[in-house]
Amino acid sequence: MEAAAGRLNPDIPQEALQSALRQVQVSETPSLIEENRRIHRLLVDGIDVEYRRPDGSIKGDKVRLIDFASPANNDLMVTNQFTVVESGHNRRPDVVAFVNGLPLVVVELKNAASENATIEDAFNQLQTYKQQIPSLFRTNAALITSDGLLARIGSLSAGEDRFMPWRTVTGAQDDFTPEGPKEMETLIRGVLHPERLLQLVRDFTVFGDKGDGVFKIIGGYHQFHGARKALASAIDAVSADGDRKVGVIWHTQGSGKSFLMAFFAGLLVRAPKLQNPTILVVTDRNDLDDQLYGTFSLCRDLIRQTPEQIEDREDLRQKLDRQSGGVIFSTLQKFSPMAGEEDFPMLSDRRNIIVLADEAHRSQYGFDAKLDRTTGARRYGYAHYLRQALPNASFAGFTGTPIEAADVNTPAVFGEYVDVYDISRAVEDKATVPIYYESRLARVELQQDKLPEIDAAVDALFDDETLSEQEKAKSKWSSVERLVGAPPRLEKVAHDIVAHFEDRVEAMAGKGMIVCMSRAICVDLYNRITELRPEWHSEDDKEGGVKVVMTGSASDPLDWQKHIGSKMRRDLLAKRARDPEDQLKLVIVRDMWLTGFDAPSMHTMYIDKPMRGHGLMQAIARVNRVFKDKPGGLVVDYIGIGQNLKKALQNYTATDRDQTGIDEEEAVATLQELVERCQDFFSGFDYQAGIVGAPQERLKALAGAIEWALEKQKARADKATDEKAKKAELNYYADLVANLSKAFALASASDYAQSVKEEVGFFQAVRAALSKSSPKTGMSKREKEFAIGQLISDAIADASIIDVLAAAGIRTPEISVLSEEFLAEIQNMEHKNLALEALRKLLAGEIKARGQRNVVEAKAFSERLEAAVARYHANAITSLEMIQELINMAKDMKVSVQRGDDLGLSEEELAFYDALAQNQSAVEMLGNEELRKIAHVLVEQLQQNVTVDWHLKESARAKLRVLVRRILKKFGYPPDLAPVAINTVLSQAEALLKWGDAY
Repeated sequence: MEAAAGRLNPDIPQEALQSALRQVQVSETPSLIEENRRIHRLLVDGIDVEYRRPDGSIKGDKVRLIDFASPANNDLMVTNQFTVVESGHNRRPDVVAFVNGLPLVVVELKNAASENATIEDAFNQLQTYKQQIPSLFRTNAALITSDGLLARIGSLSAGEDRFMPWRTVTGAQDDFTPEGPKEMETLIRGVLHPERLLQLVRDFTVFGDKGDGVFKIIGGYHQFHGARKALASAIDAVSADGDRKVGVIWHTQGSGKSFLMAFFAGLLVRAPKLQNPTILVVTDRNDLDDQLYGTFSLCRDLIRQTPEQIEDREDLRQKLDRQSGGVIFSTLQKFSPMAGEEDFPMLSDRRNIIVLADEAHRSQYGFDAKLDRTTGARRYGYAHYLRQALPNASFAGFTGTPIEAADVNTPAVFGEYVDVYDISRAVEDKATVPIYYESRLARVELQQDKLPEIDAAVDALFDDETLSEQEKAKSKWSSVERLVGAPPRLEKVAHDIVAHFEDRVEAMAGKGMIVCMSRAICVDLYNRITELRPEWHSEDDKEGGVKVVMTGSASDPLDWQKHIGSKMRRDLLAKRARDPEDQLKLVIVRDMWLTGFDAPSMHTMYIDKPMRGHGLMQAIARVNRVFKDKPGGLVVDYIGIGQNLKKALQNYTATDRDQTGIDEEEAVATLQELVERCQDFFSGFDYQAGIVGAPQERLKALAGAIEWALEKQKARADKATDEKAKKAELNYYADLVANLSKAFALASASDYAQSVKEEVGFFQAVRAALSKSSPKTGMSKREKEFAIGQLISDAIADASIIDVLAAAGIRTPEISVLSEEFLAEIQNMEHKNLALEALRKLLAGEIKARGQRNVVEAKAFSERLEAAVARYHANAITSLEMIQELINMAKDMKVSVQRGDDLGLSEEELAFYDALAQNQSAVEMLGNEELRKIAHVLVEQLQQNVTVDWHLKESARAKLRVLVRRILKKFGYPPDLAPVAINTVLSQAEALLKWGDAY
């Protein structure tokens, strides 16, 4: 780092250089993410320094630690197994990429061939490293995980569900890597190419804080390449002979479009050819303007200035009257002429003004003229007035939904597509989840003969987007509203929503949104729902399970007032809705939150409002966000939007249509198929008592089912030809039930799901018990969080292997592998597979407990257990022989407990004796007696010299190392064997100390 700093800053005196480097070398805050944010700014902007010139004057300057303009000018290095020792932890991350001595990327790899090594383990290992060796991550730009097949990249603060694939190297249309074994190569070529990595650091990294701590975001591949393509197009559009059309960027909702716009704005600001452009961001709604402004404010370091929001037309004119620079936010409506004017005055004729239009497909962006029949005045689409105000500006359109085939306005204003990231691509990347559709029209009264009338009224309203709210209220809308809001119908809707939502939440923790046609219906529905579920109501906005989110004024009815509130109230409710732990589970809206609102745990939307086109597509995208193991979102239709949904999807690609509005019947059919496969798996075994029996009978059935599953999996594995297939068959049941659980979560509110609920619960209980009985292949924490477990009957939900053994007939009071009585009983047990599995689990637990006291002995037993399991899986020994082998091991363990007494050693002394006697040649040279003496002295000396936190302090560890070396030397321990012995003794000391603390 020092060498690179000297090379990149030749004119800065050594003293100033050193003081700059200290700012990076020394931590200023205890929080790793805060420290990372501080250093990121120094790396991107340079470090401010002052020094005295020869003439005595003071000069301010910047020290650059990375040359972003010429990547080859940096010192680039990649290490393998780079060792970091910090606070007593000695860790070796697999791969670290350094730029000028600064570790920017840490890669954790897991072996694809190993059953126990998953990409989840790689993620967990990185989290451990962050805790134990935080210094390595202070300058971190990206974390990468891979298990040889899958590869993911994430930021320092990203949770596992935000670690994403990188599917392209160049971003070209034909350069795309689907999920599979080529992912790692694409990620490495795509991200770790020096120029792209440095651009990711400088132009695609942002930090934010929404009140619950700092988080860091790095752009995904679609944002990275989308923004770069848009920049190239913008430079062409703005040039002297350019057509001023930057193009349309279609990135599906939920994939981070707001951040894409901010990243693009940052690139525009930095582009020398654009000469410090003015960027105008326009939306057509105040709440969207606020939301985008909020995103850009988070990114002010990227756009190198604080964005400004326009108050009114006068403010607009003042702020656009500038020579360069500025990131300005305005709603489109501010570009309409004053009363009595037909034209909008020109505000600036500069060429380097770039307009970023959000949701650029809406009809109001058009040029079309409309004639007012009463006054004779002409009104144009807003694009016309924008062009009058800024005749030479270039236009970039951003949209979350595709441009309709019949829409001629959007290409006329913005040009053609520059980049597309559609629904199917987002679902494949797990950037969004698929959306299912369920019609419940039949369950709520809406007379069939009235449906055409509703459609006609709605079409008339939608086609004239200039109608104000008041005009709508007077028009046909009110007659439709009367039909939809009729009390007997709303009563049924309320009953159906409550029952349906409770079934959904029982199978999958999460939230829901109800979309109503008017504010009056919102309030009425709220009253009916809280009548059915009084405990969901609360007068306090900080409490309660259901809330209405709407705007209004003092002139609205009194009983609406508590639902109206201020922006502060809406912000509080938004925060509650986003928090998966908060008790607010259901929100009722009319227009609020249907665009731009993000609550990842929201999985169900109830639509009772006529909607179509882009508005419909944007609204249903509220449930497509990724959250833990959420398999999909569900749209429940009470008003007949099915046809409109089909129509809106016509502009999407065929693969997109497969991912949106998937008929709920498909989810039910999948669930049915998986239930039948589970039933087939247990064909020949009667598990009915596990569902309908008394608790004790259920446990007994569970024991039988575990025995059956183990037997069946073993038989399947025996038929497999290669290792990989064998491994898959040994996990066949666990994988089958994992898929069953996801299918159940998707279809949980259907009649069929309710009819098989208990059976699914039993299948899950067998899987849970199986995973508890095998130490490593248990369910991941996220799978447990995924609330499918709520289905499992209480009697068997937490059944440990011990409960199951008891149900299977074991009577011994002491269930321990060290109890002779227990071993004898288990040897004669009827359920051989269950006996074997139980022994293996209990032995593994005993070995783990031993490892806290005697490292060497535990390692030997652990290796012996693994070897036995491997031989059993390879069919080298039968299950009876395997049981015998495990019983022998248990007996050996018992003998080993008595060994200390025979040698006249305490438990601690025996542990050190084993550490020293590990090497046979040392035993031969010194003999048992001498080794006993050394063990005794070691325990004595260590107890005198150990401080409580010695294993956290490197200096204390070094001191103990010297002490151990001296003792070994004094007793003549072979010098060539000493280094290994010292390490083993210290590991042993650490284990004992921690065990001592724990007890």
